[in-house]
Amino acid sequence: MSYYPLTSIPDYYGIDALLTEEHKLIRQSIRDWVESFVMPKIDQAAQNHTDIPNLMRELGKVGALGPYIPVEYGGSGLDQISYGLIMQELERGDSAVRSAASVQSSLVMFPINEFGSEEQKRKYLPKLASGEMIGSFGLTEPNHGSDPGSMETYFKDMGDHYLLNGAKMWITNSPLCDIAVVWAKNEEGKVQGLIVERGMEGFTTPETHNKWSLRASKTGELVFNDVKVPKENLLPGVTGLKGPLSCLNSARYGISWGVIGAAIDCYCTAVQYSKERKQFGKPIGSYQLQQKKLAEFLTEITKAQLLCLQLGTLKNNHKATPAQISMAKRNNVKIAIDIARESRQILGGMGIMGEFPMMRHAANLESVITYEGTHDIHLLITGLDITGINAF
Repeated sequence: MSYYPLTSIPDYYGIDALLTEEHKLIRQSIRDWVESFVMPKIDQAAQNHTDIPNLMRELGKVGALGPYIPVEYGGSGLDQISYGLIMQELERGDSAVRSAASVQSSLVMFPINEFGSEEQKRKYLPKLASGEMIGSFGLTEPNHGSDPGSMETYFKDMGDHYLLNGAKMWITNSPLCDIAVVWAKNEEGKVQGLIVERGMEGFTTPETHNKWSLRASKTGELVFNDVKVPKENLLPGVTGLKGPLSCLNSARYGISWGVIGAAIDCYCTAVQYSKERKQFGKPIGSYQLQQKKLAEFLTEITKAQLLCLQLGTLKNNHKATPAQISMAKRNNVKIAIDIARESRQILGGMGIMGEFPMMRHAANLESVITYEGTHDIHLLITGLDITGINAF
């Protein structure tokens, strides 16, 4: 037996009727690309702890980088539901592929588009959209994960430039990046964003090795040792944590869609396997315990699809709140990781093999349930929204 190609998306509640023809075409084009470009390579990349060669340029060719960025800056000017569907299809391939696109789109292109100068937009966004330039996002630090307000990275005004010192860690694409959007404190202790370019003296990007998760993605650190940053590289449009947190809201929104793709990949594989695998003289899909699992998978996927579709509608209308985005991210990652684990059991011993996606998705989702706000932190965000009492 081998991997089962995904020919359709589960649509138990007729959600496709709520999508436009453009939405469906975009989804199909990314799905076809994942089938042809990602699927033949992803198991070997994950097994060997290597990234997929030329991934960013290929993502750029299919319009998966900054799809909601205006056309004048190299994007496609698409809506937020289109962005979500793209993330869903990419993560069906692998969380590492979606992470690469998500970081580039929501954590690098988004802040430059929202808070950057016109010169910065024209200089960086087209090359980021094409994948010619790779970006990374520097917020998390060795001593500060869930509490970014306590960051220690700082910069000083030296007259004709800024001097940046500090370190960031758990940074997707850092070993590959051409630029990094870095959040640091100024001399008044206020957080601002700086665009740091590869080649600036004192800027290094050591790689993080020995990961059991997101093995097809490059992860590393951003280290700044008296880095001279030109003043024109400061993002002028925002001061304070509102800047990086708005980026995280965009990324969390994309994740909430993306993990549905991982869940669907596991579900569809489990359904097909349960019909073909025979024990005690009949397909294992005929047994009650297996049907219970499959029914629960489909129920949770359907709920997640509805949650994301409405969230996308709210986001298109600029009405989605950070707390609503947190709820979707927390819920959808949890159901995806549960489906990955339980669907692995349906396949028995075969479920641990690279020919099938369950173990790879389950391992990847251990990272996704932690990054961009941990499972517990998102619960507290919802709790704050309910009670008005901050439990942090």
